[in-house]
Amino acid sequence: MSDEKPKHTTNDAGIAVASDEHSLTIGPDGPIMLHDHYLIEQMAQFNRERIPERQPHAKGGGGFGHFEVTHDISAYTKAAVFQPGTKTDVLMRFSTVAGERGSPDTWRDPRGFSIKFYTSEGNYDMVGNNTPVFFVRDPMKFQHFIRSQKRRADTNLRDHDMQWDFWSLSPESAHQVTWLMGDRGIPKSWRHMNGYSSHTYMWVNAQGEKFWVKYHFKTDQGVECLTQEEADKLAGQDADYHTRDLYEALKQGNHPSWTLHMQIMPFKDAETYRFNPFDLTKVWPHGDYPLIPVGKLTLDRNPTDYHTEIEQAAFEPSNLVPGIGVSPDKMLLGRVFSYADAHRARLGVNYKQIPVNRPKVPVHSYSKDGAMRMDNVTDPVYAPNSKGGPAADPSRNPPVDVWSASGDMVRKAYTLHAEDDDFGQAGTMVREVLDDAERERLVSNVVGHLKGGVEEPVLSRALEYWRNIDQNIGDRIANGVKGS
Repeated sequence: MSDEKPKHTTNDAGIAVASDEHSLTIGPDGPIMLHDHYLIEQMAQFNRERIPERQPHAKGGGGFGHFEVTHDISAYTKAAVFQPGTKTDVLMRFSTVAGERGSPDTWRDPRGFSIKFYTSEGNYDMVGNNTPVFFVRDPMKFQHFIRSQKRRADTNLRDHDMQWDFWSLSPESAHQVTWLMGDRGIPKSWRHMNGYSSHTYMWVNAQGEKFWVKYHFKTDQGVECLTQEEADKLAGQDADYHTRDLYEALKQGNHPSWTLHMQIMPFKDAETYRFNPFDLTKVWPHGDYPLIPVGKLTLDRNPTDYHTEIEQAAFEPSNLVPGIGVSPDKMLLGRVFSYADAHRARLGVNYKQIPVNRPKVPVHSYSKDGAMRMDNVTDPVYAPNSKGGPAADPSRNPPVDVWSASGDMVRKAYTLHAEDDDFGQAGTMVREVLDDAERERLVSNVVGHLKGGVEEPVLSRALEYWRNIDQNIGDRIANGVKGS
C-alpha cells in the first residue's frame, strides 16, 4: 500500500466531486435530485461502457513487444520493417473465432494471430491464424461460414448439425477441418502455438523485383496442445485460461517469442505452379519453397487497460507499407475492405485516432470531421490545392501489388492448375503428417463432434466428406459414430 495521499475524485471534466458514495437528496431519506450531475454522469457512462463486440474473433487477449530482424532479406523486400537489424514495436492479439466475448478460451476453434507493427513507414498489420489454411477461398462464403459456427436463430444455441451441414456442402473446407479436428484444434496456450499469414502476399525489393510470400511465426516455446478432455475440463474450471496464462507469463517476466520464417515464391512461378498458390485452402509444400529465417518477435508487456488497448485495437490487412502488397487471393482482397469497414461500424469512423491504433509517424491526411474526431483539421481540406496542403508523392510508395489479369467477368472457382482439388492436401496431412496416435485422436474428436447432434442427411454427407479425405479414416469415423 502506498503512503501517498490518494488523489481526489473528479468528474470527467476534471471537477472535484463531493462524494463517491452518496447521491444528492432532499434530506437523508428524500428523493434524488435530477441536477446531481455527477450521479447522472456515472449512470449514463455506465450504460454506454460496452461497445459492440467483434463479429468473429470476439474473445481474445494480447500484449505488447517488439520485432527484430536477425537475417538479411532485403533481396526480397524494401519494407523498412524487414531491413537488417531493424527493431519495431508491436501489438499482438490472440483470439478464438466463433465464440462470444464470454465464451471459454478452450473451445475447439482456430485461433486468431494478429500483429500490428508500428513501423517507420506507418502501421503494418498482419491478420492471421494459428493454421496455415482456412475454411473457404471466396469471401462470398465467409459470412455464411461464420454464421454456421455461431448460434441458431430459434434455440440461440450452437449446433453441430449446422456446422457439418455447411462443411459437408463446402468441400474446400476439408483441409482446415482436418487441422481443426486434430491436436492443434486446441492449443495449450497462445504461447504454445504458431501463427501464419495464411494468405499469400506480394513483396517488392528496391530494384522493383516481385515475389509471392507466406509468413510463418514459429513458437519458440514449442507447439503444445490440449486434449478434448483437458479442454472441456478447463472450459468449466477456468473459461479465461489462455487469457490468464499470457497475462501471468508477461507479469512474471516470462516473455514468449516467435521466430518469423518466410516462404518465398518467384513471381513467375505462380503462373505454372501445380495448384493455385493464392488458394487460401492450400499450403505450399516446404520442399518446393523452404522456410527462410527473418527475425524474432517477443512480447514483454501487458496492456494497462484491456478495453482501450486490446478491445479497441483495430487490425486490418489494408494497412500495407511500401514494399508489401496484396495478391490475387480472393479472401485477402475481400478482407482488405471488410476489416476496415468492421472497425468503422464497431469503433467509429475515427478509430485510427484511438491511441493503440495511432501510427508512430506523422499523419498528413485529408480525412476530417465525424464522431469522436480528435485531431485538428486545418485548411485546405481538399486536394488538389495551391494552398500548401499535403500532396501525394508517388516515389514514396509506388504501386507494388500489380499483376496481369484478363478474361470475361465470371463467378467461378479456380480451375487453371493441375492439382486444384479440395481433398488432396487434407488426405496427405492425415496419411503423411500425423502419426498413429494423432490419427487416433483425430478420429475420436470427429466421432465425438458428430455424435453431438448431427442428424441425417447431414451425417451421411459428413461421413462421405471424411472418406473423400481418406477412406480408412472415413471408415473408422463411420464405425465410431455407429458404435461398432
